[in-house]
Amino acid sequence: MQRDITVPFTVVQDENGAWCAAAALSSEAFANGEGDTRDAAIADLREAIALLVAETGIPDQLTVTVETD
Repeated sequence: MQRDITVPFTVVQDENGAWCAAAALSSEAFANGEGDTRDAAIADLREAIALLVAETGIPDQLTVTVETD
């Protein structure tokens, strides 16, 4: 069975030029990815999230519609 989940993440380049991506599935479940490029770090993070979901399960999700200017 496949299911799409939306996971907010951050991605930054460190002082050595490596890219680091991070996401939290819950207050106790975190995933990290790294790579030579931004896209490589995000791809590594996707793999880490998939492994984490296999271990911890799919987190509860809430969708909220907000007004923006």
